Amino acid sequence: MSNNMGNVWVFIEQDGGVIAEVSLELVGKARDLAARLGVRVEAVLLGAAVEGLVPTLHQYGCDNVFLGEDPALEPFTALPYTKVFADLAAAHKPYIVLFGATHVGRSLAPRVASTLMTGLTADCTALEIDDFEDRVGKTFLKNRLMQIRPAFGGNIIATIASSWDGPQMVTVREGVMPLGEPQAGRTGSVTPVPVSLSPEDLVVEIIERVKEAKANNLKGARIIVSGGYGVGSKENFALIHRLAAAIGGEVGASRAAVDAGWVDHDHQVGQTGVTVRPKLYIACGISGSVQHRAGMAESSKVIVINTDASAPIFSIADYGIVGDLNDVIPKMIQAYKAKA
Repeated sequence: MSNNMGNVWVFIEQDGGVIAEVSLELVGKARDLAARLGVRVEAVLLGAAVEGLVPTLHQYGCDNVFLGEDPALEPFTALPYTKVFADLAAAHKPYIVLFGATHVGRSLAPRVASTLMTGLTADCTALEIDDFEDRVGKTFLKNRLMQIRPAFGGNIIATIASSWDGPQMVTVREGVMPLGEPQAGRTGSVTPVPVSLSPEDLVVEIIERVKEAKANNLKGARIIVSGGYGVGSKENFALIHRLAAAIGGEVGASRAAVDAGWVDHDHQVGQTGVTVRPKLYIACGISGSVQHRAGMAESSKVIVINTDASAPIFSIADYGIVGDLNDVIPKMIQAYKAKA
């Protein structure tokens, strides 16, 4: 391993002084990657009057925080953030850069990659360090970032490695990395970042912001009731909503149910949706493809309702019910209400 290897960076997304949870998830993953490489974890925090967030980043595992503050950096707009971030990366040469695969990260990361003339792998679901044989360049590269993500509509899992010298950059989906516990009293360093923007960087002006609250919160839900293609129809999907409402849970869905138009994409659980870790996950009419199981397999308890006793979803079930959900769900609701 070269002594000149750069550090692992995490872009810290914040809005109004509130850190996006995905950024803290990535700090935890960055700790794992940095430990494997023997380098430091550094955060890039940009905004206006955000210095108060630095102690939180140190406690979650950042060794150093690059802090850039300027009124022009609040709220987020792509051009000034790209200028500041790309200049900083060109000066300090990170080895790996992690962004959340949010609307902010998906706007910023490709612009930074283009400016630095490096590559970017989007929507990763796992990251590992391993050696890589570049058969085209006929070189053997040590300690490269294995960038793992679904491909071909989620039907296969691809592992991507970068052979160039520039930073290895990725965006990572929310929820796929576990959120670590902060270490009280942990401290680190702060590196001030000069913010020098030209009029060309400020051509976009935010006139008004309208925020719409999410209809559901799958990531934070303690109970999730999910329906799959086996539910049968959009009308039958009302049973999923009824059960979720009765037991105080959120409504989830498999990709097949979303593609059928029975429920919005916001409810999709799996590698092409949201990764969840609830206390209780009830899978109704879901066969259990590897892509769906990857998004909910870490649930504390899994209950499966399916007419097919050989469905793959039963392999991770704590409790399995072989039966028609049209019969089972109303009985579950009735039993729950009788004991409530």
